[in-house]
Amino acid sequence: MLKSINISGVYVLDQDEALDFYVGKLGLEVTNDMDLGFMRWLTVGVPGQPGRDILLELPAPPSMDEATAEQVRELLTKGATGFAAGFTTDDCKRTYEDLVAKGVEITQEPVEHFYGTDMGLRDPFGNHIRITEPAAVMGVYREGEFAAPNS
Repeated sequence: MLKSINISGVYVLDQDEALDFYVGKLGLEVTNDMDLGFMRWLTVGVPGQPGRDILLELPAPPSMDEATAEQVRELLTKGATGFAAGFTTDDCKRTYEDLVAKGVEITQEPVEHFYGTDMGLRDPFGNHIRITEPAAVMGVYREGEFAAPNS
């Protein structure tokens, strides 16, 4: 049986620009940066969270042909690729203020919900990202209603 998610992929148009954003602005750290010859394997992760990486991948061969890569690049630029990544924080409002000061494109200011306070942003390529400060007591949302833990 599966035990965990260890890597997810996010398409980017420029890996150096992606490093500037994901490391320089969001505060992630580089976990791998290897030239494999046919591609650059570039992963980042949250400091102190080993084994949960994001591959910052160029839409290009060998994973897809050039015609498909061009379609993916177009959809990415339009912001049409959907949700890319979600992160948690201890203070969503402070994180929001820090990211605004760094020039990050915010798509939704922090909003309080039953599950916590969250906000939305986009990376320089069009990927949608959410950052959440979880509520002190998290529950489960099932069939239109909120259930407290162990209920």
